Amino acid sequence: MTETHSTGVRGDSGPETARLVASRVLDVPDFPKPGVMFKDLMPLFADGAAFRDVIDGIVAYHGRESFDAVVGIEARGFVVAAAIAYATGVGVVPVRKAGKLPRPAYAASYELEYGEATLEVHQDAFTAGHRVLVVDDVLATGGTAAATLDLVERAGGTVAGFTVLLELSFLGGRDRLAPRPVHALLTV
Repeated sequence: MTETHSTGVRGDSGPETARLVASRVLDVPDFPKPGVMFKDLMPLFADGAAFRDVIDGIVAYHGRESFDAVVGIEARGFVVAAAIAYATGVGVVPVRKAGKLPRPAYAASYELEYGEATLEVHQDAFTAGHRVLVVDDVLATGGTAAATLDLVERAGGTVAGFTVLLELSFLGGRDRLAPRPVHALLTV
C-alpha cells in the first residue's frame, strides 16, 4: 500500500525514501517527443550516497533471500539491477530491446506511452522455479513491465517481485499489472 503524508510525497517504502527519490528527479519537457514530460533519474544514479540508500531500501523491502536473480529492463533498469545483484550476491539478467541478444531469445511486443517496442530475454536465462526480482526505473502505462514479467515466466522464472524507482500513477500501469504487486519508491 502506498503511503501518503502531509508533504504530498508518497511511495511504497514510506515518505523518507519517496522524498529522497523525488529530490533527485529532474523533469525534462518534450522528451523524447513533444508533449512528453520525461522524468530523468540520472541525478539519483550520480549521487553515490542516495543511490546506495535506494538500493539498500529495495533489498530490505524484498529481503535478501527472496530472489535468485535480478532482471533489469533496458536501459536504466540495468543500473538498478546490477547494483541489487551486487549487493545480494545474485546474478543479473538483462531484458533487452529486440536484436541485441546473441542467443535464442523469447520476444514480447508492447505499446509504450509514446510508441511501440519489442523486448527479449535469452531462452536459457533461468532454471525452472528461479525466483526473479524485476526492476526498472519508471512505471508508466505498464506495457514494458507486463511484457517483461511475461518474458521472465516464459523463460522459466518465477516473478518474486517487481520494483520501480518512480511510478507515474496517472498512466495506470499499476492497474494494468494487477493482481501482481508493484513496489514503487516514489509515486506521482
